[in-house]
Amino acid sequence: MIRLDYKSSDFMSSRQPISVLVVDDSLTSRALITLSLKQDKRVQVVGTASTPLEARDLIVRLKPDVLTLDVEMPGMNGLQFLEKIMRLRPMPVVMVSSLLSPYGEITERARQMGAVRCFSKIPVLHGEDSFSGLADVVVQAAFCRPGGHAKAPLIEEDAQNVIVAIGASTGGVEALSEVLESFPVDCPPTVIVQHMPQQFSENFSRRLNSISRPQVGLVKDFCRLERGKVLIAPGGPAHTEISQAEKTGSYVCRLVAQPPMNGHRPSVDALFFSVAQAAGPQAVGVILTGMEADGAQGLLAMREAGARTIGQDQQTSVIYGMPRAAFECGAVETQLPLSEIGPAILRLAERHAMENYQ
Repeated sequence: MIRLDYKSSDFMSSRQPISVLVVDDSLTSRALITLSLKQDKRVQVVGTASTPLEARDLIVRLKPDVLTLDVEMPGMNGLQFLEKIMRLRPMPVVMVSSLLSPYGEITERARQMGAVRCFSKIPVLHGEDSFSGLADVVVQAAFCRPGGHAKAPLIEEDAQNVIVAIGASTGGVEALSEVLESFPVDCPPTVIVQHMPQQFSENFSRRLNSISRPQVGLVKDFCRLERGKVLIAPGGPAHTEISQAEKTGSYVCRLVAQPPMNGHRPSVDALFFSVAQAAGPQAVGVILTGMEADGAQGLLAMREAGARTIGQDQQTSVIYGMPRAAFECGAVETQLPLSEIGPAILRLAERHAMENYQ
């Protein structure tokens, strides 16, 4: 993934807004995309088109920096038009469609044909704007050459993954079991702090491994976070923290011998603070049932660093202590019942993969 800081103030000081042409056969979609993009000062919508023929004329006349292009359109579909664009006038194109999935056939074809980014219209959370995050994708696209080749060096594939950090305490054993039930075998790299004495950590990880499709095990010092693996922080003399390897950009776990934090070791806050610093917006933070307030300030740091954050709601929490503290301090972006948290994590990770698909 391209690690660039796309702050509006920095971007606007260096050049004019990115000009965008929106191509979609749906009047509603064109209006919603335009409205979403107009809220970002880095982007300027210079025109909209409902057909490839109309778009062709506007491309010639307006010379936009970036094109957003739907897949399904009458006459000539988006992929056919994409092929013509790349042959006749190569430019950064963002495919925008509800048909796209990160590793699906349409996405792969669009990438091979020259699309620099793909964006799914499907919202990742209930009530969220379907086009939330599209402006960031458009800005990223403007820094790419047609064909998906970035102007900045890439880091290795594992580092492109969003990482998931989960904290839980009282009632967390059952809650974590339910969350992981929805995880596929190739789930996002996940690390969990569950308040638990050292002597129970191994059995807990074995139990989760026996009921989960991904591989579940205990954190080892310097072990790497990878897709399809869920790592449990062991109880005992060390906190579990995340850092990013300088050479590869991949994320690794560290066992850090420090005094207890908030009365706990490992501490949810220790994990969350490290994820905020190491991963920033490349993370999803989740706080589940538990007493007191461990994890609230760390989750707030994650959210302020750009991560997406979820808290378990009061109705499904055994103890609504940790989720309440996180919600009240502004750390929780979305509160959800336990049954919806696993699927929501996967939707957030999928959106991240879609927005950064190379």
